[in-house]
Amino acid sequence: MTTATASSTTFADEPLIVGQHRFASRLLVGTGKYADFGQARAAIDASGAELVTLAIRRTNLGQNPDEPNLLDHLPPDRFRLLPNTAGCYTVEDAVRTCRLARELLGGHTLVKLEVLGDERTLYPDVPATLTALEQLVAEGFEVMVYTSDDPVMARRMEDAGALAVMPLAAPIGSGLGIQNRYNLLEIIDNAGVPVLVDAGVGTASDVTIAMELGCDGVLLNTAIAHAQDPVRMAEAMNLGVRAGRAAFQAGRMPRRRYASASSPEEGTFF
Repeated sequence: MTTATASSTTFADEPLIVGQHRFASRLLVGTGKYADFGQARAAIDASGAELVTLAIRRTNLGQNPDEPNLLDHLPPDRFRLLPNTAGCYTVEDAVRTCRLARELLGGHTLVKLEVLGDERTLYPDVPATLTALEQLVAEGFEVMVYTSDDPVMARRMEDAGALAVMPLAAPIGSGLGIQNRYNLLEIIDNAGVPVLVDAGVGTASDVTIAMELGCDGVLLNTAIAHAQDPVRMAEAMNLGVRAGRAAFQAGRMPRRRYASASSPEEGTFF
């Protein structure tokens, strides 16, 4: 009887690399929609995430000294902060918000860009996003970009200098899960930068599917913050990312229309 070695029973993944940045976790989480900063910290700890995104227009980082400061709960020496431009509907607002983030965070240049085009669905204004991306790259920002699941636009974002392309799985905050796997596969197959699903995830199985498809990571917020037990859901998302990544690396069996016996009759003794 043979004994399994440690290498056959454990899974150690390579880090997620975004430009010059390395992250052990492939799960990125947000800080909004929680009951308070304490609950946000507990959920983020359970998620295992290192890179935490925050909406500069909605989050106090010291601009308002009389209000709770997020940095007191998520210190930059423990977490890597990813300022985003949530709530921006114009190129000018998005660029201005990134400049403010750089000022508030002591020269921080890694940002998540989103320029929204519709208040009901929060779908991105893709042409405006591309324009803002080009301007931010010219100003020295390192940009991870939220976009549609259009493979052609994803390539254009990469060509314009995006360090990571972040297509939506479904509308922001909808919890509908991945609605178009074919488009995601097209983006993944043709990308030269990391592809991270951003928006639409509802539960851990959605995360696992994204990772099994070959995504490099997943960013989510509402699915954890609006769960009945955010901390437990955060842990589930952590496990979902790891399971999906391991399954992708392992390579799944082919799909078949008909049964294939797990114990074939060929070679039997009677």
